[in-house]
Amino acid sequence: MSTNPNTFEALEVGQSFSVNRILTAEDVKLFADLTGDDNPIHIDNDFAETTRFGKPIVHGIFLLGIISKALGRDFPGPGCVAVNISAKFLRPVPVGSEITVEVRVGEKIEKYRHIKMKTYIYLGKKMCVAGDATLIPPGEDV
Repeated sequence: MSTNPNTFEALEVGQSFSVNRILTAEDVKLFADLTGDDNPIHIDNDFAETTRFGKPIVHGIFLLGIISKALGRDFPGPGCVAVNISAKFLRPVPVGSEITVEVRVGEKIEKYRHIKMKTYIYLGKKMCVAGDATLIPPGEDV
């Protein structure tokens, strides 16, 4: 078993990680099935065409889950625990889009040995989600 090197001591303000992902209709349908959130704005093309968005859009909470994956599996990665995650949904993400998730160390909170991350989702160059996540980094006692 390897140890995650992204400990409180090793992480530095400004470090970042980004990853791209295509959000397919199948992904969105699976999320709807798992959560029970089958709002037709997300999964019904005919219904979505009648809305201001004109096509199905990805669940906002699904987008937060992808941010959570980036934090928990990628950077800082395995062993970190979220204490708080908040976000603003700035614009919709159409189903079938390729997004870029970016997470960046924004602050180290020495008193609690927590890391405050800045979190973003982009569609092309347009920011769709912006938020913060406070984490207990890998290697810390929970």
